Amino acid sequence: MRVKKITEVLGSKVYTDSGEYFGEIEEANLHENKVDGWRIKVGGGVMSLIGGAKGVIIPHQFVKAISDVFIINKAALPNPDSGLEEIPEDLI
Repeated sequence: MRVKKITEVLGSKVYTDSGEYFGEIEEANLHENKVDGWRIKVGGGVMSLIGGAKGVIIPHQFVKAISDVFIINKAALPNPDSGLEEIPEDLI
């Protein structure tokens, strides 16, 4: 297993485990020197699901794989009951 630096994955494309394009990694959220979540600039057809927000924060537990691309669990797709945090426009 190869360990990647956070700076190496910034800008990586994000796909769901079913192959749908989700967006691009913008930033890592750290808590006590561990990755807690990822700020993702949403793109493609997913934008219509999040009501106009430009990005979301996905908890690290939804990440299945990190390599040339990120693979996230399809359960990470935004819905009203998901608990995912939308990023306010002024922070993007």
